[in-house]
Amino acid sequence: MQSNKTNIIITGAGKGIGFELVKLFACIENNNIIAISRKIDNLLVFSENKEIKQSSKVIPFQFDLENDNYEEKLLPFILKVSDKIDILINNAGVLINKPFFQQTEDDFDKQFNVNIKSVFKLTKLLYPYLTNNSHIVNISSMGGFQGSAKFKGLSLYSASKGALAVFTECLAEELKDRGIKANCLALGATQTEMLEKAFPGFKAPVSAEKMAIFIADFAMNTHHFINGKVIPVSIATP
Repeated sequence: MQSNKTNIIITGAGKGIGFELVKLFACIENNNIIAISRKIDNLLVFSENKEIKQSSKVIPFQFDLENDNYEEKLLPFILKVSDKIDILINNAGVLINKPFFQQTEDDFDKQFNVNIKSVFKLTKLLYPYLTNNSHIVNISSMGGFQGSAKFKGLSLYSASKGALAVFTECLAEELKDRGIKANCLALGATQTEMLEKAFPGFKAPVSAEKMAIFIADFAMNTHHFINGKVIPVSIATP
């Protein structure tokens, strides 16, 4: 175990913002990055990248947040790396763009299972290994931000992200006695594969790489000043 290092867990790390976060943290000294994703091909290639700082390490782990066993499969793997977690970024998400009356119960379950239930399960699982001044960063969406503009086809996605925002506010209250911080970033449109699949041809004003730069800095530094906040990250007004 390497307790002198900063141990970072990122979900949804195989592509998009999550993958860009992995690359950013790997360029900083003394980081262990546990990169969780259903598909890890990109991560396996990058973990051998010469640009990674010698004192840092990218550790890919293939895991399905919706269906795999957290206690039997995920936790033992994490504890092989370290028994303390400094930063947890719950970035994984599912977006299904369908008119409300075409959404199914399976669509409901998939979006809520990944977008909010997995955060609940992972936070409970890792709670004993979070330390004083650990930071949990939950990645929500402007679609789940109260008072923001809403879009057809995103009723369940936005509802799940709204649940994540309120969950974060409550979680911060639950954890504050141990000095663990929890904050939520409600992201505006960002150019990712998930966005392209849901809205073919749409061009977002912010790249995944630029959004990751903001999130990485936020995860490392902002919990010294704020806790339990839901912060809109968008260049557009609501």
